[in-house]
Amino acid sequence: MAGLACCSNPPILDPFSGVGHVEKLGGHNVYLTGSPLSIIAILFVSDIYGYEAPITRNLADRVAASGYYVVLPDYFNGDPFDPENLDRPLPIWMKEHRPDKGFKASQPIIEALKSKGVSTIGAAGFCWGCHDIENWFARTNFANTAKTVCELAKSNLSQVVVLAHPSSITVDDIDGVNVPIAILGAGLDTITPPEVIKQFEQVLAAKSGVDSFVKIFPNVSHGWTLRYNTEDPEAVKAAEEAHQILLDWFNKHLR
Repeated sequence: MAGLACCSNPPILDPFSGVGHVEKLGGHNVYLTGSPLSIIAILFVSDIYGYEAPITRNLADRVAASGYYVVLPDYFNGDPFDPENLDRPLPIWMKEHRPDKGFKASQPIIEALKSKGVSTIGAAGFCWGCHDIENWFARTNFANTAKTVCELAKSNLSQVVVLAHPSSITVDDIDGVNVPIAILGAGLDTITPPEVIKQFEQVLAAKSGVDSFVKIFPNVSHGWTLRYNTEDPEAVKAAEEAHQILLDWFNKHLR
């Protein structure tokens, strides 16, 4: 069964949210924001609710305002997860939207960006669904797939990455990353709990040539950076701190 934390507090999707616009890039619909003249692009990999989530677009706009060209693709081809569709719970939905498909879809988008003069790529990723690891992974062979952004980092298609409340990532995945990486975990996360985030931190600390940053935010749950309660001051504060760390990390390594 899918973990409820992956589906909590779903956004009201709005195709008209944000200050950017939607167009085709690399064969996919993408939300573009920021200057198309920038030679530095940042690829945003949304959570399961896709590229029309207002908070996700607003974060993309905020990052773009610092001088980046931010690309938020529709990895789900108009089919984001719908928690009200009881006939397609998350495990069923993910059969059609595996994280490895996101990695493949990102490649022509990155190629298209480079053809437009982009020389450097950063990537930010958020949870792409989660599973009962012992049972669901065993039944569906998801154990060998990894989060899209982690795969981009491992293949050097992205020069710097940020992972927020990740899922389906192993210590071996993190060990394969050789670009600057920041990982933001949640203290109350039951999907990728703090003890797992600390394992990631230990692996990265042993990689002397790779700059890394790991922070576990107390008193927040999985998904807190994109699906927080905007009327809860503490939730807003934690999310905004994470957003600032994300931006600072890109500024540190992409300037």
